[in-house]
Amino acid sequence: MAWTWPTAAFFLCIFALIAMMGVWEVASPGGSPRVGVLRFETTRGDRLFVSLLGSAFICLGSLFLFPDAQLWWALGVCLVYAGLVFRFV
Repeated sequence: MAWTWPTAAFFLCIFALIAMMGVWEVASPGGSPRVGVLRFETTRGDRLFVSLLGSAFICLGSLFLFPDAQLWWALGVCLVYAGLVFRFV
């Protein structure tokens, strides 16, 4: 894998998300697990994992379907998806 600025930014964003979740957990322990549309109990960390995994599939799907397009629109779709996961899952 080539270490370019976009690659480094990607991994820095993942690291920052995990760090922010850690700070959030220290500030408000527990996070009150809840049952959402998937019908099993999830915590904030579970929802972060589901949103990151789904975002990876959204980006891979956009590369497969639109190989010449930029990924900026897929980033927008990923942000909307993550918001929906944190709200309803």
